[in-house]
Amino acid sequence: MGETMERIDCDVLVVGGGINGAGIARDAAGRALRVVLCEKDDLAAHTSSASSKLIHGGLRYLEHRQFGLVRKALIERELLLRSAPHIMWPLRFVMPHDAHQRPALLIRAGLFLYDRLARREFLPASRGVTLARHAAGQVIKGEFTRGFEYSDGWVDDARLVVLAALDARERGATVLTQTLCSGLQRHRLHWSATLTAIDGRKTQVSARCLVNATGPWSDRFMQDATGAAPGQHLRLVKGSHIVVRRLFHHAYAYIFQHPDGRIVFAIPYEREFTLIGTTDLEYTGSVDDVAISAGEVKYLCQLANHYFRQQISAADVVWSYSGVRPLVEDAGASAQSASRDFRLAHDSSGAPMLTVQGGKITTFRKLAEEAVDWIGPLLGNRSAGWTARACLPGGDLFGERPSNRGVLEFDQWAAAMQQRYGWLSPALVRRYARAYGTRIKTMLDGCRSLADLGPEIVPGLYAVEADYLITHEWACSAADILWRRSKLGLHLPSGSAEKLDAWIAGRKADAPD
Repeated sequence: MGETMERIDCDVLVVGGGINGAGIARDAAGRALRVVLCEKDDLAAHTSSASSKLIHGGLRYLEHRQFGLVRKALIERELLLRSAPHIMWPLRFVMPHDAHQRPALLIRAGLFLYDRLARREFLPASRGVTLARHAAGQVIKGEFTRGFEYSDGWVDDARLVVLAALDARERGATVLTQTLCSGLQRHRLHWSATLTAIDGRKTQVSARCLVNATGPWSDRFMQDATGAAPGQHLRLVKGSHIVVRRLFHHAYAYIFQHPDGRIVFAIPYEREFTLIGTTDLEYTGSVDDVAISAGEVKYLCQLANHYFRQQISAADVVWSYSGVRPLVEDAGASAQSASRDFRLAHDSSGAPMLTVQGGKITTFRKLAEEAVDWIGPLLGNRSAGWTARACLPGGDLFGERPSNRGVLEFDQWAAAMQQRYGWLSPALVRRYARAYGTRIKTMLDGCRSLADLGPEIVPGLYAVEADYLITHEWACSAADILWRRSKLGLHLPSGSAEKLDAWIAGRKADAPD
């Protein structure tokens, strides 16, 4: 007799574990809808961990008259920073002015508008700077004498996805990673699907609504689900980044203009590095196998070399990553000017289906809210949106509601954690505080000394943290831990991933049946 297949009845089946899928699952679960989220790989394994890692309005979109998108993103910017001040924080940008490109008056006018399109509570306004008298000017070539300074925010993009999924689970959602959705069938009042885990276990799901949040795969998924070609195709744009040893020692980031109309950021990264990107290239290859090209590396190095005194080449690149962004089709726009706004495609011909098209990390919460505003009433649920007033897991530094204090007083909170865990090195406490926020107390529960952390599997990674990531955050492999849950992979010697994978395999073998 064969094994009985597990069955789950739910209100919403969300397919896709990137930022939009995790955000929708979180919002829906918080409105008491029964939610299943499935992802064929790891959370944030693709586009959502391959961003420029910014919470920003998108200064360059003003030039393309995308005022609505910029305003929407700017409203979300401070709201998000308050909700998770451990993984997001303000970042000050400097733009050296190249007299051969956009006129200074045009840039100043754009920044004036950027400052005023949405209310700011704690981010300072933009200003003009003389580079010779500015900390960020010391590493810039002498031919650039003036510049502009403005505010945006930084985000650990992959951790943001994990925290949204964690919040969804804690509000009742079932989150299944390494799980493929197949066998979709549409009925009048429900969808049926087979979810197959990496170990071969199958789950039969019956869902009243289906959400297609598969990003670059969404056109293909829609065709598989409905049997019909999608009415609005996505435009796939590849963005790549390189990481080099740090080119400056201050806390400012840079935004550089390029004669082709694109812009590139150079951002302080992981203390010892500089992150440079992104490219914007039309992409027609496989979305399952995306990698930076030699031409993209050359492009990013050349643009950095145009501004920085210290010159770099492909030999200086210590890591790179690429992702394919699914943008709403706009036949008249170039790759760099195509809108990053989102569109929600509604299909009610039978059991309802919602397909997410486009979007950017900064507007994920708003996208999710609008998605569930549509889904809820169809399923008889009229609960109002709630995420604008909620912290993400670990973000409740000074109370359960988001507050400016979490942003403005993070260093004081981190100092209190150092005092509490004085037996840990300041560098380790700082990393834990940034990665886990108040969940540091959950991870270190019962630990009173360094020995209580268990063996140091690889430099800087103790068993207690690896156990926490596997138990609470769906980590299954060294790549999940070293490159998405953290960026420890940048700091470790060769062979570390193999050593960690062996430890994970041993842990699994020792686990009781």
